[in-house]
Amino acid sequence: MKKNFMILISIQKTSPLQTEKTLSLIELIKNGGIGGQIIICILCVLLLMVVYIYFERLFAIRAAVKVSPTFMSQIRSFVMQGKVESAQQLCNQENVPVSRLIFKGLSRIGRPLEDINTAIENAGRLEVYKLEKNVSILATVAGAAPMLGFLGTVIGMILSIFEISNAGGNIDMQLLADGLYTAMTTTVAGLIVGILGYISYNHLVVKTNKAVYQMEATSLEFLDLLNEPA
Repeated sequence: MKKNFMILISIQKTSPLQTEKTLSLIELIKNGGIGGQIIICILCVLLLMVVYIYFERLFAIRAAVKVSPTFMSQIRSFVMQGKVESAQQLCNQENVPVSRLIFKGLSRIGRPLEDINTAIENAGRLEVYKLEKNVSILATVAGAAPMLGFLGTVIGMILSIFEISNAGGNIDMQLLADGLYTAMTTTVAGLIVGILGYISYNHLVVKTNKAVYQMEATSLEFLDLLNEPA
Protein backbone atom coordinates (compact mmCIF):
# COMPACT_ATOMS: atom_id res chain seq x y z
CA MET A 1 0.00 0.00 0.00
CA LYS A 2 2.82 2.37 0.90
CA LYS A 3 4.64 1.51 -2.31
CA ASN A 4 1.60 2.30 -4.46
CA PHE A 5 1.15 5.60 -2.61
CA MET A 6 4.78 6.60 -3.34
CA ILE A 7 4.31 5.79 -7.07
CA LEU A 8 1.19 7.99 -7.22
CA ILE A 9 3.06 10.91 -5.62
CA SER A 10 5.92 10.47 -8.07
CA ILE A 11 3.55 10.53 -11.06
CA GLN A 12 1.85 13.67 -9.79
CA LYS A 13 5.18 15.45 -9.32
CA THR A 14 6.44 14.64 -12.81
CA SER A 15 3.17 15.34 -14.67
CA PRO A 16 3.28 18.69 -16.50
CA LEU A 17 0.63 21.27 -15.71
CA GLN A 18 -2.12 21.29 -18.33
CA THR A 19 -3.11 24.73 -19.59
CA GLU A 20 -6.20 25.50 -21.59
CA LYS A 21 -5.38 26.72 -25.10
CA THR A 22 -7.64 29.32 -26.67
CA LEU A 23 -7.65 30.57 -30.24
CA SER A 24 -9.21 33.84 -31.36
CA LEU A 25 -10.90 34.34 -34.71
CA ILE A 26 -8.04 36.50 -36.00
CA GLU A 27 -5.46 33.90 -35.01
CA LEU A 28 -7.56 31.21 -36.65
CA ILE A 29 -7.56 33.14 -39.93
CA LYS A 30 -3.83 33.87 -39.68
CA ASN A 31 -3.05 30.20 -39.15
CA GLY A 32 -4.96 29.36 -42.32
CA GLY A 33 -2.10 30.39 -44.59
CA ILE A 34 -2.09 32.66 -47.66
CA GLY A 35 -4.61 30.59 -49.62
CA GLY A 36 -7.07 30.49 -46.73
CA GLN A 37 -6.69 34.22 -46.05
CA ILE A 38 -7.39 35.13 -49.68
CA ILE A 39 -10.54 33.01 -49.72
CA ILE A 40 -11.66 34.45 -46.37
CA CYS A 41 -11.23 38.00 -47.76
CA ILE A 42 -13.33 37.12 -50.81
CA LEU A 43 -16.01 35.64 -48.56
CA CYS A 44 -16.00 38.79 -46.41
CA VAL A 45 -16.62 40.89 -49.51
CA LEU A 46 -19.48 38.59 -50.51
CA LEU A 47 -20.92 38.85 -47.00
CA LEU A 48 -20.92 42.65 -47.20
CA MET A 49 -22.65 42.43 -50.58
CA VAL A 50 -25.33 40.15 -49.13
CA VAL A 51 -26.01 42.45 -46.19
CA TYR A 52 -26.13 45.61 -48.36
CA ILE A 53 -28.35 44.15 -51.10
CA TYR A 54 -30.71 42.54 -48.62
CA PHE A 55 -31.44 45.66 -46.59
CA GLU A 56 -31.45 47.97 -49.63
CA ARG A 57 -34.01 45.79 -51.42
CA LEU A 58 -36.02 45.16 -48.26
CA PHE A 59 -36.52 48.88 -47.63
CA ALA A 60 -37.23 49.49 -51.33
CA ILE A 61 -39.92 46.78 -51.45
CA ARG A 62 -41.50 48.01 -48.23
CA ALA A 63 -41.69 51.52 -49.66
CA ALA A 64 -43.14 50.16 -52.91
CA VAL A 65 -46.14 48.51 -51.26
CA LYS A 66 -47.10 51.52 -49.12
CA VAL A 67 -50.24 52.95 -50.66
CA SER A 68 -53.08 54.89 -49.12
CA PRO A 69 -56.03 52.66 -48.10
CA THR A 70 -58.40 55.08 -49.83
CA PHE A 71 -56.38 55.23 -53.06
CA MET A 72 -58.60 53.01 -55.20
CA SER A 73 -61.82 54.45 -53.79
CA GLN A 74 -60.64 57.94 -54.77
CA ILE A 75 -59.63 56.70 -58.23
CA ARG A 76 -63.07 55.15 -58.64
CA SER A 77 -64.74 58.40 -57.61
CA PHE A 78 -62.67 60.49 -60.03
CA VAL A 79 -63.21 58.08 -62.95
CA MET A 80 -66.96 57.88 -62.36
CA GLN A 81 -67.09 61.68 -62.37
CA GLY A 82 -64.95 61.89 -65.49
CA LYS A 83 -62.10 63.65 -63.66
CA VAL A 84 -59.26 61.76 -65.28
CA GLU A 85 -56.70 64.51 -64.69
CA SER A 86 -57.49 64.57 -60.97
CA ALA A 87 -57.01 60.80 -60.86
CA GLN A 88 -53.64 61.16 -62.60
CA GLN A 89 -52.56 63.82 -60.11
CA LEU A 90 -53.45 61.46 -57.28
CA CYS A 91 -51.31 58.74 -58.89
CA ASN A 92 -48.37 61.14 -59.12
CA GLN A 93 -48.76 62.02 -55.45
CA GLU A 94 -48.64 58.38 -54.38
CA ASN A 95 -45.69 57.57 -56.71
CA VAL A 96 -45.54 53.82 -55.97
CA PRO A 97 -45.65 50.91 -58.44
CA VAL A 98 -49.42 50.45 -58.02
CA SER A 99 -50.15 54.12 -58.69
CA ARG A 100 -47.83 54.15 -61.71
CA LEU A 101 -49.74 51.23 -63.22
CA ILE A 102 -53.04 53.00 -62.68
CA PHE A 103 -51.57 56.17 -64.20
CA LYS A 104 -50.61 54.19 -67.29
CA GLY A 105 -54.14 52.84 -67.52
CA LEU A 106 -55.66 56.31 -67.05
CA SER A 107 -53.51 57.67 -69.85
CA ARG A 108 -55.08 55.08 -72.20
CA ILE A 109 -58.71 55.79 -71.32
CA GLY A 110 -60.76 56.08 -74.50
CA ARG A 111 -58.95 53.21 -76.21
CA PRO A 112 -60.14 49.57 -76.29
CA LEU A 113 -59.95 47.76 -72.97
CA GLU A 114 -57.44 45.28 -74.44
CA ASP A 115 -55.04 48.12 -75.24
CA ILE A 116 -55.35 49.45 -71.69
CA ASN A 117 -54.70 45.99 -70.27
CA THR A 118 -51.61 45.56 -72.48
CA ALA A 119 -50.23 48.94 -71.42
CA ILE A 120 -50.69 48.08 -67.75
CA GLU A 121 -49.03 44.68 -68.21
CA ASN A 122 -46.01 46.23 -69.95
CA ALA A 123 -45.66 48.82 -67.20
CA GLY A 124 -46.03 46.06 -64.60
CA ARG A 125 -43.11 44.13 -66.08
CA LEU A 126 -40.90 47.19 -65.70
CA GLU A 127 -42.00 47.66 -62.10
CA VAL A 128 -41.30 44.01 -61.27
CA TYR A 129 -37.86 44.32 -62.86
CA LYS A 130 -37.14 47.32 -60.63
CA LEU A 131 -38.25 45.42 -57.53
CA GLU A 132 -36.05 42.42 -58.41
CA LYS A 133 -32.97 44.56 -59.04
CA ASN A 134 -29.78 42.83 -57.74
CA VAL A 135 -31.79 40.11 -55.98
CA SER A 136 -30.33 37.48 -58.32
CA ILE A 137 -26.87 38.36 -56.95
CA LEU A 138 -27.94 36.87 -53.62
CA ALA A 139 -28.80 33.59 -55.32
CA THR A 140 -25.38 33.59 -57.00
CA VAL A 141 -23.61 34.25 -53.69
CA ALA A 142 -25.66 31.52 -51.99
CA GLY A 143 -24.31 29.03 -54.50
CA ALA A 144 -20.79 30.38 -54.93
CA ALA A 145 -19.82 30.96 -51.28
CA PRO A 146 -19.94 27.29 -50.19
CA MET A 147 -17.98 26.32 -53.29
CA LEU A 148 -15.31 28.87 -52.39
CA GLY A 149 -15.23 27.40 -48.90
CA PHE A 150 -14.81 23.91 -50.30
CA LEU A 151 -12.04 25.23 -52.54
CA GLY A 152 -10.24 26.34 -49.39
CA THR A 153 -10.83 22.88 -47.96
CA VAL A 154 -9.20 21.26 -50.97
CA ILE A 155 -6.26 23.68 -50.80
CA GLY A 156 -5.81 22.97 -47.09
CA MET A 157 -5.89 19.22 -47.60
CA ILE A 158 -3.38 19.47 -50.45
CA LEU A 159 -1.04 21.44 -48.19
CA SER A 160 -1.41 18.84 -45.44
CA ILE A 161 -0.74 15.94 -47.82
CA PHE A 162 2.26 17.80 -49.26
CA GLU A 163 3.76 18.25 -45.79
CA ILE A 164 3.20 14.58 -44.97
CA SER A 165 4.87 13.45 -48.21
CA ASN A 166 7.88 15.71 -47.67
CA ALA A 167 8.29 14.87 -43.99
CA GLY A 168 8.67 11.14 -44.50
CA GLY A 169 8.72 9.58 -41.07
CA ASN A 170 9.31 12.88 -39.24
CA ILE A 171 5.99 14.75 -39.50
CA ASP A 172 5.82 18.34 -38.23
CA MET A 173 2.38 18.58 -36.65
CA GLN A 174 2.45 22.38 -36.72
CA LEU A 175 2.77 22.49 -40.51
CA LEU A 176 0.11 19.82 -40.78
CA ALA A 177 -2.19 21.88 -38.57
CA ASP A 178 -1.83 24.94 -40.83
CA GLY A 179 -3.34 23.00 -43.71
CA LEU A 180 -6.18 21.78 -41.54
CA TYR A 181 -6.83 25.35 -40.34
CA THR A 182 -7.16 26.44 -43.97
CA ALA A 183 -9.54 23.58 -44.69
CA MET A 184 -11.84 24.14 -41.73
CA THR A 185 -11.97 27.95 -41.55
CA THR A 186 -12.81 28.45 -45.23
CA THR A 187 -15.46 25.72 -45.10
CA VAL A 188 -17.19 27.31 -42.12
CA ALA A 189 -16.96 30.82 -43.59
CA GLY A 190 -18.28 29.67 -46.96
CA LEU A 191 -21.25 27.89 -45.42
CA ILE A 192 -22.11 30.90 -43.23
CA VAL A 193 -22.09 33.30 -46.19
CA GLY A 194 -23.98 30.81 -48.36
CA ILE A 195 -26.69 30.26 -45.75
CA LEU A 196 -27.17 34.00 -45.20
CA GLY A 197 -27.34 34.59 -48.95
CA TYR A 198 -29.88 31.79 -49.39
CA ILE A 199 -32.14 33.02 -46.58
CA SER A 200 -31.91 36.64 -47.75
CA TYR A 201 -32.74 35.70 -51.33
CA ASN A 202 -35.81 33.66 -50.42
CA HIS A 203 -37.09 36.29 -48.02
CA LEU A 204 -36.84 38.98 -50.70
CA VAL A 205 -38.56 36.69 -53.22
CA VAL A 206 -41.50 36.32 -50.84
CA LYS A 207 -41.68 40.10 -50.31
CA THR A 208 -41.47 40.72 -54.06
CA ASN A 209 -44.25 38.22 -54.77
CA LYS A 210 -46.50 40.02 -52.31
CA ALA A 211 -45.81 43.32 -54.07
CA VAL A 212 -46.54 41.74 -57.46
CA TYR A 213 -49.79 40.31 -56.13
CA GLN A 214 -50.79 43.77 -54.91
CA MET A 215 -50.10 45.26 -58.33
CA GLU A 216 -52.08 42.53 -60.10
CA ALA A 217 -55.04 42.84 -57.75
CA THR A 218 -55.17 46.63 -58.11
CA SER A 219 -54.83 46.43 -61.89
CA LEU A 220 -57.74 43.99 -62.11
CA GLU A 221 -59.82 46.24 -59.90
CA PHE A 222 -59.07 49.18 -62.17
CA LEU A 223 -59.94 47.21 -65.31
CA ASP A 224 -63.20 46.06 -63.71
CA LEU A 225 -63.95 49.72 -62.97
CA LEU A 226 -63.50 50.64 -66.63
CA ASN A 227 -65.63 47.67 -67.70
CA GLU A 228 -68.57 48.65 -65.53
CA PRO A 229 -71.61 49.84 -67.43
CA ALA A 230 -72.07 53.59 -67.37
